[in-house]
Amino acid sequence: MSVQEIEAKIMNTPVPKVKKVAVAYSGGLDSALCVELLRRRYGVNEIVAVTVDVGQGEEEIKMSTDKAKALNLDVIFIDARDEFTEDWMARAIRANSDYNGYPVATSMTRQLIAQKVAKIALETGCDGIMEGSSGKGNDQYRMHNVFKLFAPALEVLVPVRDFDLTRMEEEDISKAWGIPITETIRGGDDKTMWCRSIASGAIDLNMEIPSEVWMWYVPPEEAADKAETVQITFEGGIPVALDGQRMPLKEIVPALNALGGKHGIGKIDIFEDGIMDLKSRELYEAPGAHIILKVHRDLEQWCLTKDEIQFKKGIDQRWAYMVYHGEWFHPLKSALDAFVSQTQGVVNGTDTVKLYRGTADIIHRESSSGLFSPELRSIKSTGFNQQICANASKIRGLPYEVLAKRGK
Repeated sequence: MSVQEIEAKIMNTPVPKVKKVAVAYSGGLDSALCVELLRRRYGVNEIVAVTVDVGQGEEEIKMSTDKAKALNLDVIFIDARDEFTEDWMARAIRANSDYNGYPVATSMTRQLIAQKVAKIALETGCDGIMEGSSGKGNDQYRMHNVFKLFAPALEVLVPVRDFDLTRMEEEDISKAWGIPITETIRGGDDKTMWCRSIASGAIDLNMEIPSEVWMWYVPPEEAADKAETVQITFEGGIPVALDGQRMPLKEIVPALNALGGKHGIGKIDIFEDGIMDLKSRELYEAPGAHIILKVHRDLEQWCLTKDEIQFKKGIDQRWAYMVYHGEWFHPLKSALDAFVSQTQGVVNGTDTVKLYRGTADIIHRESSSGLFSPELRSIKSTGFNQQICANASKIRGLPYEVLAKRGK
């Protein structure tokens, strides 16, 4: 499709009348195009651009700032790194966040960003709110839910979806309108310190992944041929120290991304069932999340009772499902948080993890609240009189005797 045809498609699509619009601005292809569409198609009087730092890194923030200058755009900057790590990411760790192999990350940041943008929109008197999702992905639902919770009266604008623009059409019209294009990967990437999404929706079925797309991950065959260990200490279900040195979560996760990545840990290549129940091949890298969640699950297995562990698996699964589907602020999700939090007071301890060419093996464990009692359970121990179990076994076997009679 030619640029003229793309422009005609945009101009012939009806749009709502808005005067002042808050836009979630990251500096990526979509959000930069949103700014120009507000000027050229929607004809707004004022644009309130909001950039939220959720840990995407200095390089990406600088790119966003430089592009804003090129667009002659004033931006409201919000540093939400502490909130994201100490609240959102901490909850994800405690809930063993995993949606069918994906450690929920973008699912969280989109909703945090939407909340911040919605609040700014109300404070500045906007009548519209805009974001750059496509109509094929998940983020349109996540952000819409949050927009409507925090700014229900505002008009929600999603131009990439509403003008039915393909990625190629976005690139072509951006070039024609003089919008800088800084993406090096078609489909872009979405980076948080918890997990990086790569070219979402753009990975073909048997497409070979070039090594240059990775930020932290080194393929195992190229990783160092020498194992390295790291001690991770948890208190209340949250990592608080590496190798005995206390530090905040926002420092622990990046350190483990670098360490785990160089040892070939953190690659995720999966078929993902999106909110619309359509499968896509998705690519992520999350070395820190891989290591932290493995240790957290290990400590839970050690420190929680059998009934807590079994019940919490269902809670964790529902938690991840809700967050993935844009329901962070749903009352049920808050109730799930309350249960998860109640279980975490005893999830304390230090695991030593050996990292080597794609593996993360727990080789040593310490905990003051673990429930493993070798003096009772070990086959080498004489601290437990086995004879007392004879009658208990007979009692537990009675239902099977009844079943046997019915069978006859």
